[in-house]
This record gives sequence, structure tokens and C-alpha cells, in this order.
Amino acid sequence: MNTGPSDTAVRPSWRGPLALSDTRLTRLLLWCGVIGPLLFIVAFLLEGATRPNYSAWRDYVSDLSLSNQGWEQIANFLVCGLLCVAFAWGLRRALGSGKGATWGPLLLAVFGVSLVIAGIFVTDPNLGYPPGALLGGPQTVHGTIHGVNGLIAFGSVAAAAFVLARRFAGDARTRGWMVYSLISGALVVLGFIGSTVFSVLDERGILPNAPTGLIQRIGIIAGWGWVALLAYRLLRTASRPGAARS
Repeated sequence: MNTGPSDTAVRPSWRGPLALSDTRLTRLLLWCGVIGPLLFIVAFLLEGATRPNYSAWRDYVSDLSLSNQGWEQIANFLVCGLLCVAFAWGLRRALGSGKGATWGPLLLAVFGVSLVIAGIFVTDPNLGYPPGALLGGPQTVHGTIHGVNGLIAFGSVAAAAFVLARRFAGDARTRGWMVYSLISGALVVLGFIGSTVFSVLDERGILPNAPTGLIQRIGIIAGWGWVALLAYRLLRTASRPGAARS
């Protein structure tokens, strides 16, 4: 029997109950998934557009962690990472059971942790930034750790998109989200590979001033944006009239 909104059982429009023992807590955790990635994107876009001697076309987003303003991007990594870990917990509570209910949240938790580590271990100067840095400078331990976690971040968010695409495929009402998730995951992978290739070509002088930063930004906006929209979708579904049942 329908009794209106309930704090104990809210059902989203795609497969399986939104398993909530505490709806308010879960909604708060889902909001973390909206705020963290969007804040990350807005912050690095503003920093990249205003940072002296920095090229959003050429330089990696991680390079914003360098120079005397580097603390801004370091904080951006840490805040986004922690919020994404919180979102992963909320996503696990929200999905309940079914395809992707374990691996989706787990991969996004890995994604969040990798961002935190990338913030703690700052990248090495490269591609001439900060001014005076070599195109391909020496690799330090902390720079290597940062690079490995960059790979983990891109890989885990892409994998999460692919895993949850399988869940969306099980409901005719969410086939569009399946396609969107697959495209987002593919753009993340291509963004990582493409930016890496362009960076190497630039360092070797084969393609000076290559669009490394631009290509990486496409991958980041696709992946981080997918996380934010996924969280927002769950929030909208949970608050939709008639979505609750008792």
C-alpha cells in the first residue's frame, strides 16, 4: 500500500530497492558525489585560466600543484578525493543489491583514495612548467607515486562507468544511461592515453606544444562529470513523488 515518502524504503527507477537504513545520511553521502567532482572541475578550470605562465592547452591538471600557488590544486585533490570516498559509501547503500552493487562503489572508493594520494604526493615539474623546468625532468619517488595514482584514478572511474553500464542495461528505462556510461568510460580511457602520448611527443620535440592538457581535460570532465550526474540522478530518484513504498 502506498503511503507517501518514507525514510525506510525508497526505490529508484532502475532495478532494485534503494536500500536505506537512514535516508538522510545516504542523501548526504550522495550529495558528496555531486559536489566533489564538480568542485574539482570548476577549480582546475579557473586555476588553469588564471595561473601565470601555465598553459591549459599544454600542461597537465596535476601541474597546478606546483609553484607557490600549488596548494590550491593540492587541496582540490584532497577535498574531491574525500568526498568521492564518502559518495562511494552512499552509492553502496543506495544500490542495495544487483549488478554493480559491490564493484561500482568499490571502484569509486579506489578512485577517491587515489585522488587523495595524488594530492599528498605532488607531481614532478615537466613540459616547462613551472618556468625553468625541463620538458622531461628527472622522476622522483613522490612524482612516481603521483603518476601511478593518476593511472589508478582514471582506470577506476572508467571501470566503474563500465560496471554500472551493465546495471543500467537491465532496465529499458535506463538504456540511455547505459550508453552514456559507456561513452564516458571510453572518453576517460582515451583522455588518459591521448594525453600521455602527446606528452611524450612534446618532451621528445616531435610535437612541440602538443595539446596534452586539453586532451586530459576532456577525459577528466567526462569521468568526473559522470560521477556527479550519477549521484544527482540517485538524489532525484529518491526524492521523486511516488518513489517510496511501504
